[in-house]
Amino acid sequence: MPNTNAINEDVQNPPAKPGLRNLYAELAKIRLSLLVVVTTGAGFIMASPNGIDWLMLLWTVLGTTACAGSAAALNQLAERSRDMKMHRTAKRPLPAGHLSPAHAFIFGIVLAYIGVAILSFGANIASAGIALLTILVYVLVYTPLKPLTSFNTLVGAVVGALPPLIGWVAASDGISSGGWILAGILFIWQIPHFLALAWMYRDDYERGGFKMLPTIDASGELTARVSVMTSLCLIPLALLMTVIGETGILFAVAGSTLGAFMTIKSITFWRKRDDASAKRLFFASIIYLPLIIVVMLIDRETIQWIEIGTSNV
Repeated sequence: MPNTNAINEDVQNPPAKPGLRNLYAELAKIRLSLLVVVTTGAGFIMASPNGIDWLMLLWTVLGTTACAGSAAALNQLAERSRDMKMHRTAKRPLPAGHLSPAHAFIFGIVLAYIGVAILSFGANIASAGIALLTILVYVLVYTPLKPLTSFNTLVGAVVGALPPLIGWVAASDGISSGGWILAGILFIWQIPHFLALAWMYRDDYERGGFKMLPTIDASGELTARVSVMTSLCLIPLALLMTVIGETGILFAVAGSTLGAFMTIKSITFWRKRDDASAKRLFFASIIYLPLIIVVMLIDRETIQWIEIGTSNV
């Protein structure tokens, strides 16, 4: 017989609703914002050859993070009905009923205003403009494309590549070739990263009605081939950063090695096309990004110290 006492207790004492702070953090995808902080900061530091303006760096990171949170909140608002159908997203604040759509909309708009204002006054208008463009493309282009075409991943990758450009523009009032290469690395990196994730959750994405490449590529052949080709592109991009003088030999060696590491994991995924190999590729991509940025910044600082030492001789 069912335990009626336990059932009655569940009815009388439903699970506690998460606090508003936690709901806001989840709506803004605050953990994902760490990626924005790292890439924006990297772009800012790389574009600061004559010393880092730490206060401006702080404002730039805060403003960009607020804009990223705005885009995440408005995206979840638009996708709330689809999120209800997916196991991975059903417990988010909107599909779970913890926040109303109006509440989420106001939260997203306020974050956008805060982020753009911080960048405008704490950095410059150009960085604020790129941040605003990021929100608009993410919400008005990328989000509507997700149920329509698998090419949405490319649009999403463009948006994800913009934070380092925001940092670069904030520090230098312009974008040099190094900024474009850094954005290119981030753009390319996202493709195998998200294809691996989409492969692991392909049934869930299909349940939600999203057209990800793995949901229309039953064999996984095309998904894996794209992962291999894009991972391979990470190697020449790392070398190119050294060729133009933004980094030295350390980054060339480490960057190409990390790119080869991603490529090997992608090839394994192509050969096996199972969840286990996709998971290994996904975690390889998580390892790749912080390492490539740390090495880039260390190498950049080393070059600057050498230049300073040479000029003083």
